[in-house]
Amino acid sequence: MDNGRSVSRASSISRVSSRRSTRSRSQSLIKKNVAAQDLRPSDILIERFVAWKVIVKQLISYFEGIAEIQNTTARELTKLGGVIQVPFKAGNQFLGEGGLQDVFYALRSKTRIIADSHANLGRTIDSSIVQHLVKLRSEIKAHIRNIQNDTGRLATSVAKEREHSTKLISELTSSISSFKNTPMAVTHKTDPYVANTLVVQQLQKQVHEENLLQKSIIIMQQNSAHFEEGIVKALQSAWQTYDEWQTRMALSVADTHRGLASQFASLAPDREWITFSARSDHLLDPETPLRSVEHIKYPNMEDTSVIPVHTGNMERKKRFTRTYRESYFVLTPAGFLHEYTSSDLLTSDSPIFSLFLPACTLGPPSSGRAKSHKFHIEGRKDGQGTTKSGSFRASIRSIATNEHAYSFRCRSREDMMEWWNDIRMLCARYLVASEAMERSGPIAAAVRGVGYESEDSGSGVEDEEGEGSSIEEEEDDDGMYAEADEGLPSYSHPGSGIITGPNGYPIEKKSAEGLPHTDGATVSRRPSRRQQEKAPEGKPPHSRSPPDEEGPAPDTEPHTSNNSKFQEQL
Repeated sequence: MDNGRSVSRASSISRVSSRRSTRSRSQSLIKKNVAAQDLRPSDILIERFVAWKVIVKQLISYFEGIAEIQNTTARELTKLGGVIQVPFKAGNQFLGEGGLQDVFYALRSKTRIIADSHANLGRTIDSSIVQHLVKLRSEIKAHIRNIQNDTGRLATSVAKEREHSTKLISELTSSISSFKNTPMAVTHKTDPYVANTLVVQQLQKQVHEENLLQKSIIIMQQNSAHFEEGIVKALQSAWQTYDEWQTRMALSVADTHRGLASQFASLAPDREWITFSARSDHLLDPETPLRSVEHIKYPNMEDTSVIPVHTGNMERKKRFTRTYRESYFVLTPAGFLHEYTSSDLLTSDSPIFSLFLPACTLGPPSSGRAKSHKFHIEGRKDGQGTTKSGSFRASIRSIATNEHAYSFRCRSREDMMEWWNDIRMLCARYLVASEAMERSGPIAAAVRGVGYESEDSGSGVEDEEGEGSSIEEEEDDDGMYAEADEGLPSYSHPGSGIITGPNGYPIEKKSAEGLPHTDGATVSRRPSRRQQEKAPEGKPPHSRSPPDEEGPAPDTEPHTSNNSKFQEQL
């Protein structure tokens, strides 16, 4: 019994507590409902679905961008497929079937298939997904309008009823105050009873409107919850549709690429070449022997004019630094002495220096007692050589035309003589060294040269020419040189007692009585042919005055020939 009582007591306590909790919750809801609020419940719902409308609009823009990308990709791939031009323009170079052209046919067609897949995806997004989202956005707008129309209208009516109730309650308060203060002044309209009746009616009407608004808001909240679920499901459905079409398109493109890869891999790398080499008659056989430089033959290959006369290394004296530089020289049958930087003529196309020997003068070689083995060539660097003419004008002309004497030095005397002998055969003029001569002064020279035409004028001009030469005098060249022509005979027999005549032959004593003695006497010379030609008419030619009887000093050098002056310049 006690247990039954305790259970009944516990159940009654739980019912009381549940009633208290329900009462407290309803009181809090009432308090919340009657509390002053800045926003109405309908405004909160409207703000939420306006935010949903913005979200859906963003998703619409996203899918529109994807559709544009797919459509652009389709257009570009279509253009790219047009780049493949088959059959090839050079169709005769490749196989018509079973070769590279078949692969390119497949490449063009499958590129267009891939472009169609992208275009289909773009159209699907535009027609299905984007349109569905646009429709969803329109439904959100309609739901916002429903909230504004239904709940907003009821909320406006409730606000009016509350304002009217406030006015009537204020009039009731005024009526009661007038009744208590001036009861005789109360009218039938200001009777507190009548005023209270109006207040009760108004409050009942307000409560009715409040309940309608509350029910409308609750219904709208429930509808908004279901509608929001529909929005989320619609977005999920749109993305699922996109994913399905995207996956389908990606699989199709991947299969197409795999097909192209397998078709490319099936083509044998040497199939086209084997077929091309089999039908072409102009390809070289790999076993064709290579050409050899040793077997080169061409017309005039062994002509005498292309075979050098002499080749080897020599040193040439630089004009400005006055130092010698060794180079490779080639003497050609055409008369040129060419200088190359290297003995490998394949690397040196053209010579760096050339002399045309038929227009040059070759000086004598150095003597065997000389320290260096050298010789000189007078000419111009451009190949236009010169020979001495024995005139002053020629010397001036040589200076104006940059004529120069070039010095060459060899390693040994044998090498020098080989070069000198070969060059001598090609030069216009060459000089040789003469034997030592007695130098007893002008009197003895006049006696030895009596009977021959005088060369005073020519030697004088040559002296002037020699002074302008660019060849320096060497210390080891101390001999006298003469031209290659035969020199004048010398008749020097002191104490013989034989008297010679003007022609150089001995004469009898009778006929020699009229001639002057040559032993220490004055020797008169007849004028030369040049002096006779230049002498004015009616006057005898001017002849050189005889020298003093004492004669010149023993150490004075005699008058030298052109060759001697040229060697002195060297």
